[in-house]
Amino acid sequence: MMLIRSSRFLIFAALLTMTAACNDWSCGFGAEKQRADGSVEPIYPRPGAGEAATETPANDHRPRVVFLGDSLTAGLGLSPEQAYPALIQQKIDADGLDYQAVNAGVSGDTSAGGLSRLDWALEGDVRVMVVALGGNDGLRGLPAAELKKNLGTIIERAQAKHITVVLAGMEAPPNFGQDYIVQFHKLYPELARQYGVPLVPFLLQGVAGIDGLNQRDGIHPTAEGARTVADNVWTVLRPMLKGS
Repeated sequence: MMLIRSSRFLIFAALLTMTAACNDWSCGFGAEKQRADGSVEPIYPRPGAGEAATETPANDHRPRVVFLGDSLTAGLGLSPEQAYPALIQQKIDADGLDYQAVNAGVSGDTSAGGLSRLDWALEGDVRVMVVALGGNDGLRGLPAAELKKNLGTIIERAQAKHITVVLAGMEAPPNFGQDYIVQFHKLYPELARQYGVPLVPFLLQGVAGIDGLNQRDGIHPTAEGARTVADNVWTVLRPMLKGS
């Protein structure tokens, strides 16, 4: 069996200790409620409310760069200005680029949740969409094949509207076995090759597992950590916006 040697996996050893104590997953990438049959249902705020996307000014007619993600994108525990999409807006403005960054992150979202609200996320003059989903799929041990299918559908539907997609990778925790880790790790570059989209190899590169860059839950970046996440995304996104 192929072994993946990367320090990024060390984060999830700490995550396991933390999530084991979270019966409702409320300290994971979002929140859920218990159904009558014992299963769990993600809680998705309405877009523009709670931990959902940042409201878009009605008079801003610039073409949009939409960030479709979970609480890592929404900026759980941070002010809206500290979430990485807002930091990327600052980088866009500093480079004199005519784009509006739209935060379409919702706490608790799995890839299925992102797919279910895709039509809303793609409203308006969307030119680029950054897809940053999968963290909650991994924490819940959802099938890697299901994650890949959902992400593929999101990419296909965006490309059908002539929207450029950037895919941000995530990693799986080790408690579901090495096979799951490998499947999860491989699906992002496979999708990037299949659909010809740029890849941010790991959204939390340089942040995961570093105490000073994460909030007390050990998962969500601090304001400083969010700046590193923004840098990770900007490295891939900037050449695309500059060349358009």
